[in-house]
Amino acid sequence: MKPASGQTPGLALLEKAGIAYTLHSHDYDPEAGRKGLQAAESLGVSPERVFKTLMIWLDKEKPACAVIRSDHKLNLKAVAAALGGKSAAMMAPPDAERLTAYKTGGISPFGQKKRVPVLLDKHALGQERIFVNAGRRGLQCEIDPAAAASRFDWTVGAVAE
Repeated sequence: MKPASGQTPGLALLEKAGIAYTLHSHDYDPEAGRKGLQAAESLGVSPERVFKTLMIWLDKEKPACAVIRSDHKLNLKAVAAALGGKSAAMMAPPDAERLTAYKTGGISPFGQKKRVPVLLDKHALGQERIFVNAGRRGLQCEIDPAAAASRFDWTVGAVAE
């Protein structure tokens, strides 16, 4: 599905799948050390509702995506275990950009160029709605995490610390 002008592939996918979302723009600071926390502050919402999208390598060769709270760190051992691998490592930004067709700071778990397994941290299900990147720096979509996880067959697990 080709997105309409100005629409990201992630938003086009959400619409095609019938997942309701609300868009929120915010000031994007490329110099921010923790962009998810900067997004939460700019949006005026609690960091526990803003989730960051992290691209990883499972067993050094299989790409995957982890979606965790902006105020937490990824537990790579837990990621590997949840996805049935032996090890997990963060993907370098150029690899993540090439694989997803999004720029870092704007990577969405939806509509990536290559579909990969997505792992959602269980903390998301404690929220009625969460914010995830919509596919462009400074653009978040607010979604029902349970609906997204169910519709897109995401794995849910305890992968943040």
